[in-house]
Amino acid sequence: MINEIILMKGYGLYVWSAFSFTLISFATLYALIKINLAKEQNKFSAKLGLLDEAKIKVAKTQSTNREILANRISSEI
Repeated sequence: MINEIILMKGYGLYVWSAFSFTLISFATLYALIKINLAKEQNKFSAKLGLLDEAKIKVAKTQSTNREILANRISSEI
């Protein structure tokens, strides 16, 4: 029975190679996006640290910046 699932009437080689290629591609894409997100969050945090107090308060009130900062804090925990 397991042989039938693996071989799939002669099409198993094509099906399993396509499945594995897709799985590897998605995993690679996920890893690259996660790495780039961490880099961009670090850049954002560094730039935010260079601002003076008034500009930091304004930046923290903007919804996009709040989301970035919230994601950054939750990912560090």
